[in-house]
Amino acid sequence: MSFPLTLVFSVTVLLTIAGLAVVAQRLLGVRLGVIRTSLAALVALSLSRPVLEPIFSSFGPEGLQEGDSVIGALALVLLAVMCVVLIPMVVLVLAEALVPPGSIPGPLEFLRSLRGRLSRGRRYSQITRIAFRHGLGPYLRGRGGSLGDRSGRARLARSLREALDDGGVTFVKLGQVLSTRRDLLPPEFVEELGKLQDQVSPAPWEQIEPVLVAELGGPVEDVFAAFDRKPLAAASVGQAHTARLHSGESVVVKVRRPDIGQVVARDLDIVRRLAGTLETRTRWGRSLGLRDLAEGFAVAIREELDFRVEAGNMAAVAASNGGNVTYPAPVSAMCTERVLVMQRLSGGPVTAAGPERGHTLARDLLDCLLRQILVEGVFHADPHPGNLMLLDDGTLGLLDFGSVGRLDASVRSALQRFLLAMNRQDPLGVTDALLEVVPRPEDIEEAALERALGQFMAKHLAPGTDSVAMFTDLFKIVSQYGLSIPPEVAAVFRALATLEGTLVRLSPGFNLIGEARSFASRYLTEQLDVDSVKEAAVTELAALLPMLRRLPRRVERIASAAEHGRFTLNVRLLADERDRRFLTGLLHQVLLTVLGATAGLMAVLLLGTDGGPEVIKGSVSLFQLLGYNLLVIASILVLRVLVLVFRRPGDHHAYPDGDRGV
Repeated sequence: MSFPLTLVFSVTVLLTIAGLAVVAQRLLGVRLGVIRTSLAALVALSLSRPVLEPIFSSFGPEGLQEGDSVIGALALVLLAVMCVVLIPMVVLVLAEALVPPGSIPGPLEFLRSLRGRLSRGRRYSQITRIAFRHGLGPYLRGRGGSLGDRSGRARLARSLREALDDGGVTFVKLGQVLSTRRDLLPPEFVEELGKLQDQVSPAPWEQIEPVLVAELGGPVEDVFAAFDRKPLAAASVGQAHTARLHSGESVVVKVRRPDIGQVVARDLDIVRRLAGTLETRTRWGRSLGLRDLAEGFAVAIREELDFRVEAGNMAAVAASNGGNVTYPAPVSAMCTERVLVMQRLSGGPVTAAGPERGHTLARDLLDCLLRQILVEGVFHADPHPGNLMLLDDGTLGLLDFGSVGRLDASVRSALQRFLLAMNRQDPLGVTDALLEVVPRPEDIEEAALERALGQFMAKHLAPGTDSVAMFTDLFKIVSQYGLSIPPEVAAVFRALATLEGTLVRLSPGFNLIGEARSFASRYLTEQLDVDSVKEAAVTELAALLPMLRRLPRRVERIASAAEHGRFTLNVRLLADERDRRFLTGLLHQVLLTVLGATAGLMAVLLLGTDGGPEVIKGSVSLFQLLGYNLLVIASILVLRVLVLVFRRPGDHHAYPDGDRGV
């Protein structure tokens, strides 16, 4: 075969494959991958001869003869073409049933992910060795012993803490987050995981300097008037240096560790996969909802890695009324994803305050955080002593805004009612407010929950009682009655639980309940101030006036229509386009199923009918030819329905007009 003939043959084959792929896809009425349809068309081309030979041999050994009907010959050719088109359709439907889209990565995706798979495999092996070394293997397989006794829980909690500590930055952060979820974990785990610290050795200046140059767009000596290369503090995510701007202002420069993003991204992928496996294979994993916990943790740690988020948090909190607490302001023009430049506060550790000053500082801190939570809706979610400073002027400074919570108006309003009901020791009001804050379970025993909250208030709020472990007991009630705390509300409880320990360190014997009640009384007084009430009334009245102005006219129209028997009610069924599209698609599938079954039944009847005019002498009658064509048509209709049945919901991309295709 000469070169031109070879080229013509190759082009013909490619065009045939492309044509088969397009026709098969249009007849199925769904969008499919190019590689998948091309392979199906290639299979059809390779099987066309073995499939067609038995069909044509059944029509007689001599094939078409002189004098045969031209219409019969054309019908026979049409039947052959339809049989060839039927092959890729069958292949595609079988592929949808056995190998759904996305179950096998494409070649390019596979090559791109190969390196990541190898790296993740090595990390899996390392984490598995760490877990088994600390005795966690049986629990990961769902075969751990009973945790009914306190000593067993304490041993497991210690092993878990040691394993997380060995796992690196991501797993240390995971343990720190879990230590705040008293609604999920027993006290032994909360106490043990609370010991995790992410203090590490600082990275050498040779690794930090390129990050600063890349993020700030120039040498450090040009950007800053002075820069201390010795770190002020170092953690697993980043480290802080002191510097001075050309304006003379002293600042703190927080720099993210090089390559920490890749390490955390790989470990977060492992955490998500491990959480999914444990939720599937273990009872305790399902009870804790590990998948949701892992997703929430991944979002939180990704935000912590982006210093622009922390700069925005600082600006949002600083915009609120801080009272007697000072926040460092970010230098926005110099804040990037990996570098955070902020005002430097001058002072010392908060533990240096004396007992008398400590009481004032504790009251200022409580007032500040409650105001952030209940009034402003933007609050510092980790107020531990390490994030506090005693400033030179004797006031408090609040640092590290990597963890900031946000509450919408409805949640703030419910929390306000919760606090005010607690102040009144009203169990019914506390129960109602709590069930507005958390999702209400269908089978909640409200009477029992109300009694439990009443006992809780009697234990912690009565005169002369101690508020130690108050939030721990509240978490126990929440867990006992199956209440699921949303992440933003969990951040509130986490902040308050952390604040409880901080206040005790600032001022031993601090009356948390009394000060919280004092805040509630002051806040209630502010809310009931004449000007505030007048403003609220004017706002509500302005919103109601247009409706009140139209109400008499509308009532008159309804009454008049009812009096004269003309009252009607118009209801628009299927007004939503999505509902119409779903119902139309369902009707199309039912119609195709009925048509396919009808065509198949008619084909069987025609093939079983003797006699009739011959279209091919001595072999095929008109009834048989029609029967064969109807059988192929029935197969196409049935395959069109089956491909939609086998498709997963996320892959169900039919053509816009449903039945006909585009």
